[in-house]
Amino acid sequence: MNHSTIPIKVTIVGTGYVGLVTGACLAELGHQVTCLDVDRKKIARLKRGLMPIYEPGLAVLVKKNLKAKRLFFTTDYPKAIRGSLIIMIAVGTPARRDGLADLSYVFQAAKSIARALVDYAVIVDKSTVPVGTAQKVKRIIGQYYQGRFDVVSCPEFLREGSAIKDFMHPDRIVIGGETKKAINLLLDVFKPIRALRLVTDLASAELIKYASNAFLATKISFINEISNICDHVSADVKEVAYGMGLDNRISPSFLKAGIGYGGSCFPKDVSALHQMAGRNGYEFKLLKSVIQVNNLQRQVALRKAKNLLGSLKNKKIGVMGLAFKKNTDDIRESAAIDLIKLLQKAGSVVSAFDPMASLNAKKRLQGVEIARSPYSLAKGQDLLIIATEWPEFRELDWKRIKGLMRSPQLVDGRNLLDQNTMRKLGYKYLGIGR
Repeated sequence: MNHSTIPIKVTIVGTGYVGLVTGACLAELGHQVTCLDVDRKKIARLKRGLMPIYEPGLAVLVKKNLKAKRLFFTTDYPKAIRGSLIIMIAVGTPARRDGLADLSYVFQAAKSIARALVDYAVIVDKSTVPVGTAQKVKRIIGQYYQGRFDVVSCPEFLREGSAIKDFMHPDRIVIGGETKKAINLLLDVFKPIRALRLVTDLASAELIKYASNAFLATKISFINEISNICDHVSADVKEVAYGMGLDNRISPSFLKAGIGYGGSCFPKDVSALHQMAGRNGYEFKLLKSVIQVNNLQRQVALRKAKNLLGSLKNKKIGVMGLAFKKNTDDIRESAAIDLIKLLQKAGSVVSAFDPMASLNAKKRLQGVEIARSPYSLAKGQDLLIIATEWPEFRELDWKRIKGLMRSPQLVDGRNLLDQNTMRKLGYKYLGIGR
């Protein structure tokens, strides 16, 4: 359905997670969108409607807008940029060894855009970038293109597993810019979306993204610290978190204890903000602790497994979940992968299962048997560990699983299951902070 009364020609540079979701959603709003990438094989597959990632609803949206001729894919910069009023940079900004964001893809994209520009356009930083990046992009484009252009920061707030909903129904749209013309053009792009608009300066827009992710990561590390106290004083972290969340100033979001956060955003963004602060002469002590707590939280599940088994050496352990969170096949900085490596180091024989991420994980893991189902995973295991909060795991026939295991022991690293039900079934069950 065409939601927009005034279609705008938009180019998206980068067909990763952010670029592909943004492109498909903008096409759904009625704009004419060209997604550009240097990966020829990827573009060839996307032209046929084949997805490089799993994201609920994305394949349907891409195929629909390909058919409607509102969404196009190319490797040709001049072809993609010709006639585009809005050009969004949505390339990766992975963490460098020093923790700062690697901006080489952003700067290369800026250079390629500048060489292909022939008329006024608004260049939009959609990638997550440190404060000052928009000004650097502006300087790079100015070196190769003498015409008029503007640079705007418009950070994304997409959650893997619910990205389409997040794009179409966001909490807010943040736009940082220097000219009314550029800001108004971008506001027109998002006109069909009902959401609060925050128009601000470039630096503030860039910092809002990092500050948001850092705060959410802080909430996760905070409740994980509380869960560790709960283990010592026999309190239930789920009850504590619920009681805290009833306060509107706190809210229940991101107060779920577990084995720590992961994924493509939180680890690198928290690290980048910590490093950015240090580079600008400020020691961000709180964020340093958030990172330390998260790294140590993997060890909590390991200790609980050891408590149940006595020793981890030569014990058969099945890990349920490999993706960093539910509803994605993304294993980047996955707590489950980290945990598996710790178990292997301790001498355990590890098997694993994930509804979506098994293929991706297989490339990263050595000496780990990937099971075809949770039931085949359970066969002969001394212990199972739930490492990803897939709702499917809650619906399993746990009585059947008990019969398949060598010993019915379970570490619930995501507090997914009801502890009383599991114990009544005859499991030795340990949650996090319970």
